[in-house]
Amino acid sequence: MPPADPSAPPVSLDPAQLAAIDAQLASTDAFLAATYPGETGRRQPVHTVYVPADRYSADLPRRWGDEAIAAVRDIGGIEALCELLGLSGELTEQVGPRVLAKLEREPIEDLRVDFEDGYGDHGDAAEDAQVVRAAAELRRARAEGTATPFAGIRFKCLEASTRRRGLRTLDAFVTAMTDAAMTDAAMTDAAMTDAARATLPQSLVLTLPKVSTVSQVEAMVSACEGLEAALGLAPGRIGFEIQVETPQLILGSDGRIPVVAALHAGRGRVTSLHYGTYDYSASLGVSAAYQSMEHPVADQAKALMQLAVAGTGVQLSDGSTNVLPVGDRDQVVAAWRLHHRLVTRSLTGAIYQGWDMHPGHLPTRFIATYAFYRGGFPRAAARLHAYVHKAGGAVMDEPATARALARYLHRGYVCGALDDAELLTATGVTAQRLELLARPKSDTEHVLSDTNL
Repeated sequence: MPPADPSAPPVSLDPAQLAAIDAQLASTDAFLAATYPGETGRRQPVHTVYVPADRYSADLPRRWGDEAIAAVRDIGGIEALCELLGLSGELTEQVGPRVLAKLEREPIEDLRVDFEDGYGDHGDAAEDAQVVRAAAELRRARAEGTATPFAGIRFKCLEASTRRRGLRTLDAFVTAMTDAAMTDAAMTDAAMTDAARATLPQSLVLTLPKVSTVSQVEAMVSACEGLEAALGLAPGRIGFEIQVETPQLILGSDGRIPVVAALHAGRGRVTSLHYGTYDYSASLGVSAAYQSMEHPVADQAKALMQLAVAGTGVQLSDGSTNVLPVGDRDQVVAAWRLHHRLVTRSLTGAIYQGWDMHPGHLPTRFIATYAFYRGGFPRAAARLHAYVHKAGGAVMDEPATARALARYLHRGYVCGALDDAELLTATGVTAQRLELLARPKSDTEHVLSDTNL
């Protein structure tokens, strides 16, 4: 045995007792690792744009970007819009050019082709044709390099009246988007390796709406397993979002909170929870004039959703406003101010994604988002710099806070509000190192001391 460390304090628990405690907590360790793995580093888009399936085409993101830029021009330019929204002159100088560049380069981060409420019931033949067309247009966008970073469909819900139609649309779309280069022999070969499996685009997103029971999530898992087996996809490859639009998913008849169980019933497939503003509000009897992302019933539901996803790696998205920036100048400005305020409210409430329903929402989405990250950048960067370099400062931060600062800065970097050079100058940390530091389960001190990053 190695000699005892003379500087070590005397202890009373022997190795056998410590091993017994490890064994006692082994199941807890496994549960926490599997159920609460922390953030994965997967990018979260700042918004999701929903468009009815019959209005989607591969050039839609560019068309929306052009319409957004035209709307900004019509109001007098990006500086005028920032001033109308109450930004300071200094913040306008930082935000304005970056927003215009974003609208040119990447006007939509996440696109959802809607076969549910936004599309309606056009009959089976028409919907079948639209699924095939939408998949072909999305493949074309990917081939041309114009696809949004994330894209997919919202299909009809698993309630009895729409279940078969929703599953048919899901099946047809996933089948059309699967790399079909597999031969029949390879598809039936029990020895098929993961490298030879069929593939789906990593950026593909599927949205399951109007979930009201845990069993509907379990049924969705069964559908995913069936598609993976039939298409030769790797087990677990198909994930999906849950839209929280019914009060039954927030509070069950037994007094429990089903959204928590629904998330875990997804067996690792649930990628995010999305709040559905209008269906949820209407289900609770909120009159149309007061249905909003900031109504008390919305805040209550989203607070429980935040608790449900904490530590799981599942992302959270707010809903939308149905007030569009259209009409005369006063109407447009009022709608922009409302949208800007709602987006800012979500961001300060730690909900970093929402829905946008109109090209005119894009300028205020990115102005609010960029102002959120630019406005807090100097102080957050200074605190992280002090922590990384052990330089002291006015605030004594702990590792958990350092990770929160890193997450904030990394989100700003990914969406385009911040750039590499200023991050490195202000924090002494590269973007790659910042991403590792932002992960809750990472070894903070190891990441900070790794000179290769």
